[in-house]
Amino acid sequence: MPHNILVADDDPHIREIICFALEKAGMKALGVADGAAALQAVERRAPDLIVLDIGMPEMDGLEVCRRLRQRSDVPVLFLSARDEEIDRILGLEMGGDDYVTKPFSPRELVARVNVILRRARPGSQEEVDDRQFAHGKLMLVPAGHAASFDGKPLILTAIEFAILKGFLARPQHVLGRDAVKANAYQSNIHVSERTVDSHIRNIRAKLAAVGCLDAIATVHGVGFRLGRCGG
Repeated sequence: MPHNILVADDDPHIREIICFALEKAGMKALGVADGAAALQAVERRAPDLIVLDIGMPEMDGLEVCRRLRQRSDVPVLFLSARDEEIDRILGLEMGGDDYVTKPFSPRELVARVNVILRRARPGSQEEVDDRQFAHGKLMLVPAGHAASFDGKPLILTAIEFAILKGFLARPQHVLGRDAVKANAYQSNIHVSERTVDSHIRNIRAKLAAVGCLDAIATVHGVGFRLGRCGG
C-alpha cells in the first residue's frame, strides 16, 4: 500500500512540486492551502506523514502541529522560507520530526520523508525488529513503536524513538552527536548539531513528564549517555 502524505502550504506552486515529487516516488499526496484545511484533512483520514509549511497565514504550521500533538503522533516534516535556527528549534520542540528550508531539492525532501516513514513504520519497508529494549524502568518495543517508563506510555515521534533506541542498544556507551544522527537519519542527509540537541531536549522533557528525571546525561565535550532511568 502506498503511503498517504498530506502537504499543507499556501503556495500552490510549491504544493504542486511536492505532490508531484512524492507521487513520482510511489506515494499518494493530498495538497491543502491552509492550517484549518490540514486539521480537517487529518480528521477525515489520518495521513502517514504531513509536510507542513511553518509560514502559512491565519494558522501557521507551528500552531497546526501544536494542535495535532494534543491527539496524534503523526510524523511532521516542517517547511520554512526562513533558515533561522529559532524556527528549526521551535518546530522540533513542537513535535516535528524534521525540517527543510525553502528553496529545497524535491529529491532531498522525498529522501527525508522516506527516512521518517521507515522510522514510523519499521515493518513496512525493512525487516521488523522484534527485540525489546529495557533499561531501568524504561522499555522500548520497536516492532510496535511502543515506549513506556514505569508502565506509563511515552508518545515519541519517529525520530525521537530511533534516537532513544540507539541509546538503549548501547546503554553503557557515550554517543557523540554524529552517532546520534546516524541512529536517526540516513548518512546522506545533513542534520545540524542543534537539531540533535533539540531532539534530545524533547526526549528528556517527555520522559520527565512521566517521572524519569535522569534519562539522558550530557558528557561535556563528548556527547550523551543514557542515565539510570529510574533503575
